[in-house]
Amino acid sequence: MEFTHLNGSGEAYMVDVTAKQPTVRQATAQGEVACSPEVMQALRDGTVPKGDVLAVARVAGIAAAKRVPELLPLAHTIGVHGCAVELSLADDHVFIEATVRTADRTGVEMEALTAVSVAALNVIDMVKGVDRTAFIRRMGITAKSGGRSGDWSRDLPGA
Repeated sequence: MEFTHLNGSGEAYMVDVTAKQPTVRQATAQGEVACSPEVMQALRDGTVPKGDVLAVARVAGIAAAKRVPELLPLAHTIGVHGCAVELSLADDHVFIEATVRTADRTGVEMEALTAVSVAALNVIDMVKGVDRTAFIRRMGITAKSGGRSGDWSRDLPGA
């Protein structure tokens, strides 16, 4: 297996994508925040003491997708041209899905994962006063399109 972010001396470096042509790319990530029955009911009723959990998490996820190069040192700065973060309530968890789009030289998988991660962290931050047992589970990339490696999709294991 060849690691693309290691030079001949085995040192990490940022891959040069200057010669690549921009193409339309999209990635979708999903994740879940497991919560107690009490918190799930409070989310349904809109009675979480800190306010509108889903709205705050949605905006936080969008903002996070645009800040990936600040968090991941080998990530390229790319134009995030579209980002949708959707949150929905299931029986025992908050389901989060983020889709990020660009027309750039490299993909947006990390942006989609970061959007889901930060949205999930915001859910936990806003419910922790009511449910200290809330936790993030089953997070990953579920689809991508565009770029050299083409299109693919999958279901998250255990979903």
